[in-house]
Amino acid sequence: MADDPGRYGDGVPEREGVLPEELRAQLGAVQDGNPESVQSLLQAVLSVGRGLDLPQVLRRIVEAAVVLVDAEYGALGVVEEGDMRLSQFVTVGVDRDQAAAIGHLPRGHGILGELIRHPEPLRLSDLTSHPASYGFPSDHPPMHSFLGVPIRVRDDVFGNLYLTEKRGGGDFDDDDETVLSTLAVAAGVAIENARLYETARDRQSWLRANAEVVAELLSGADETQALRLIVDRARHILAADLGVLALPDRGGTQLRVALADGVDADAHRGLLLPREGSFAGAVLRAGKPLISADVEHDPRITAGPPRWAGLGPAVAVPMIASEEVRGVLLLARLSSGALFTRAETAPLETFAAQAALAMELAGRRRASEQMSVLEDRDRIARDLHDLAIQRLFATGMTLQSVVRFVDHPGAQERLLRAVDDLDETIKIIRSTIFGLRVQEAGRSKRRLRSRATDTVQQAVRSLGFTPSLRMEGLLDTDVPPETAEHVVAVLAEALSNVTRHAHATSASVSLVVRGGTLTLSVSDNGVGIGTSRRRSGLGNLAKRAHGLGGTMTVEAPDDGGTRLVWTVPVVPR
Repeated sequence: MADDPGRYGDGVPEREGVLPEELRAQLGAVQDGNPESVQSLLQAVLSVGRGLDLPQVLRRIVEAAVVLVDAEYGALGVVEEGDMRLSQFVTVGVDRDQAAAIGHLPRGHGILGELIRHPEPLRLSDLTSHPASYGFPSDHPPMHSFLGVPIRVRDDVFGNLYLTEKRGGGDFDDDDETVLSTLAVAAGVAIENARLYETARDRQSWLRANAEVVAELLSGADETQALRLIVDRARHILAADLGVLALPDRGGTQLRVALADGVDADAHRGLLLPREGSFAGAVLRAGKPLISADVEHDPRITAGPPRWAGLGPAVAVPMIASEEVRGVLLLARLSSGALFTRAETAPLETFAAQAALAMELAGRRRASEQMSVLEDRDRIARDLHDLAIQRLFATGMTLQSVVRFVDHPGAQERLLRAVDDLDETIKIIRSTIFGLRVQEAGRSKRRLRSRATDTVQQAVRSLGFTPSLRMEGLLDTDVPPETAEHVVAVLAEALSNVTRHAHATSASVSLVVRGGTLTLSVSDNGVGIGTSRRRSGLGNLAKRAHGLGGTMTVEAPDDGGTRLVWTVPVVPR
């Protein structure tokens, strides 16, 4: 063998010269104990080192280990960094039906946890007799002989290789342990290379995703589309099965799910969640990322309808800009998926913060545009007051003076009717001027017209379309402040009901003051009121109307959809 020109004098293949020193030493130990296994081991080492896709590398490691030591079952458990549990579990020998029957993948208890706590090779004739053994789930295949070795990436334990059931019914021996320990060294090198590649690739993906979001927000595009882009890119990069984006309401006591995409997304869209009792709310309070190993049974989730069935690992990060939490981005995987790691969370947190900053900049741009609109409105209001009203008033006075020179009764009546119409037109224009000139900073001090407009605009994100809005009458002068507070609350709740229940594609809002009565009407073209819908929200709206001496009705128009009509008396000032 020493005379073979393709080998070194010690009988180790020439290609081994490119391998790390520690791995060469391990290969030499294998050769000394069992020269026949060197060739197959080296082929396995080269196989696991081929390719840079980390999931594929992990599977190749397990497949090679099963073949090398002649085991029926093999697994590789990835240890969560800084934690004593498994974040990922790659198996060979267990088919899909068996895996589904077993249920949740192990997280690092029992014998598996023994190697996490003591990262040294462990060999057992019967793993069920070990003091750390917990036993197996009812549908788990029987296993007795066991061999486990740690995989180190540089000086840190990345995970453990677990092999069970030596074929032929025997036990794993010293040679098996030496071979598997050698493969573990090669696996550490392959994993390090794959992780470096994965980190570089993901960094590029995050940078590209952030650039897309910033461009979308700052281009003046619809903000709902930009938020959808945030969720979509985060889901894609981290291979999540569900993505949810929740935004805090103005009072900060609730979170509104603005977007949801993926598994059972319909169960999340439009939900109003309290800060206490929701996973997103817990993130909002903590102000930092939170990871859940099993979101379906997470004790922090106590509010809202059941919506996490079949989901397991989850991560939620706050979207912070200028020390203000602007939203929460939540991702979840199926219960069979790998745990979210801290290495994944760091770029996700940065991405969420940059998206929040882009949202803030877009908000400032909109505020600047709105200020320009308000300045334009103020100019229009001045022109209406100084020109249009004065001309209409003068025309009315002229008509009144002409009446006494007209002898025909019918002509007199028409002239007086025209004067009345001019007076009513002047009132409408004056009400419009009040609405155009409202620019107070405090929300509670703002006039009803402006607040109603803002409420409708805020609903656009969750609705996915812009409702039509019609306002008529002296809303800012005849409606008392207490009544105005109720009107805004009723309008917000009515639009929220359309978002959550109607599945509508259009809606219209009408707010009219006429004859001492205020009427708010909200219509949509959705699925209708139905019979099983919870009516607690509608009950609250009815109580508000009755408390002010008014009424509320919910109608089903002939052409479909729903119409809510809320009417209360007002006393003009």
